[in-house]
Amino acid sequence: MRRPESSYSSSSPRGRTPPQRGAAAIAPAIARTAADYTLAHAGRQLRLGPIAFWVTVGSLVIMAAWTMLTATYFAFHDDVLTSLIARQAEMQFAYEDRIAELRAQVDRMSSRQLLDQEQVEHKLDQILRRQTMLEQRANTLNTLPDLGITGAIRSPGRGDRSVTKPAPINDKSTAPSAASGRKAAIGNLDSMLTRLASSLDRVETEQAAALASIESSYDFKARRIRGVLSELGIDAGKSTPSADATGGPFVAARLRSDSSAFERQLHRIGLARANVDQLNRTLANVPVRKPVTGEIDASSGFGMRIDPFLKSPAMHTGLDMRGEPGDPVRASANGMVTFAGWQGGYGKMVEIDHGNGVATRYGHLSSIDTEVGHTIKTSQIIGKVGTTGRSTGPHLHYETRIDGEAVDPQRFLRAGAKLGAVY
Repeated sequence: MRRPESSYSSSSPRGRTPPQRGAAAIAPAIARTAADYTLAHAGRQLRLGPIAFWVTVGSLVIMAAWTMLTATYFAFHDDVLTSLIARQAEMQFAYEDRIAELRAQVDRMSSRQLLDQEQVEHKLDQILRRQTMLEQRANTLNTLPDLGITGAIRSPGRGDRSVTKPAPINDKSTAPSAASGRKAAIGNLDSMLTRLASSLDRVETEQAAALASIESSYDFKARRIRGVLSELGIDAGKSTPSADATGGPFVAARLRSDSSAFERQLHRIGLARANVDQLNRTLANVPVRKPVTGEIDASSGFGMRIDPFLKSPAMHTGLDMRGEPGDPVRASANGMVTFAGWQGGYGKMVEIDHGNGVATRYGHLSSIDTEVGHTIKTSQIIGKVGTTGRSTGPHLHYETRIDGEAVDPQRFLRAGAKLGAVY
């Protein structure tokens, strides 16, 4: 059996060349002319143009590349899928971790928000309690008599509070802008509460300073009165009968062990005030006020003088004060009338017992406006200036006696002038 022969030849005008033998005859022969390509196999020829040829060659190359890629894909198919699945799982885990972290942040922000709200409400409650306490203290200070109190705060009316409780903060948004705004709001509120607390601190300090000033004032008065009474030789601790109607059960003044500094200071002020009141009651029975209105015009002092009638040395037991007939004569201290009438050289005279051995006499009166046994108050009119008795002209003869012995009235009048600033 003969193998088919193949030949390749190029077309020419001379005709067909004889077939060739050997290796050239076995392989396909390709003859190329200037115009086209001819494929020959087993005596058959296929003529192709240049474009068709290269299209065919390109298609074969593409098919070969596609075949290789497909083979490679199927060869490594499982590894690619495994890598893709692993990467997908890693991304999923990363997203889950991120979500868990965000949830934790939300929980922390919520907890911090609740904590901040509780702290703000706690501070606000403290401020409200302090405000109520300071209002009560201000009312207590306002009840103290005859003293200018500083540091009082206005009591708010119904529906008008100087501190208002803010609404609870319930926003749980996790947006950065909302969180920043919430932090700013809490910061502003905290700053406002701090300023308000500082203002209340100032009010409390002013109230404490006012109490200290009041206590100091009472102590000063007590020392001044004791000093004056001591100079006059009067025992400040000796009780003086009071004409006022007083009484009631005895209740000891005690201070609780848990009392605040304000209450302790107020207790000390109460004691000082009671002490000063007692000294004032004692002083009210000491003749330190002037018996006439206006300035004293002394015509003759206490002590040795030349008698105006006998022109010889004599002891003058009182103080003569010039005046116009009919000028009012007033009691220089509280007391009781023990004599009211004519008394020798005194003429018309009134004598008042002030207690503790102290008495005063008012002589040369033109008229007497009281009676024996009457209770007399300080500055009460008891008569009028005159010139009765042993007198050379209208004036008041004023005496001060301790245990029946005449003493210089100027001592008491000077003491009254000294006490003028505190009494």
